[in-house]
Amino acid sequence: MSKYFCNECRKPITEDEFLFSTGKYRRPLCRFHQKEEKKSTPEALELGKALKSRGVPVELEKFDGFKHIDIAVFDAKVNIEVDGVQHNLKKEQALADLKRTFFSFKKGFLTLRIPNILVRDKKTLEETADFITEFLIESRDQLE
Repeated sequence: MSKYFCNECRKPITEDEFLFSTGKYRRPLCRFHQKEEKKSTPEALELGKALKSRGVPVELEKFDGFKHIDIAVFDAKVNIEVDGVQHNLKKEQALADLKRTFFSFKKGFLTLRIPNILVRDKKTLEETADFITEFLIESRDQLE
């Protein structure tokens, strides 16, 4: 018997579903309700806001035909994924992330993976956003 349940439908969920959904949505959700949920995580919202304040044209939860991207910066051809700890705990999740990165790369997009921990503290968030902004400027320059 499962010890985890979806907050929406109360159906049992696996430990993997629990770790993923609590990391991304801050609450346990079954796969069905994860698909219905298109809201950005608090960390992705904070990073997106910090990048916007630096003049970066970000798009949150952009669907690329294969997956939703936490933060997309199309003019620099960069996808930014703000990852919770669950991305490092299970080899299946890590392999799925690697495949997603590969498919984006085949479309000409680089994927930056930013751990949540770099966004949760205000000082570290500012330093992270500054560095990502420099990275994006360099990427745009290389594309020209």
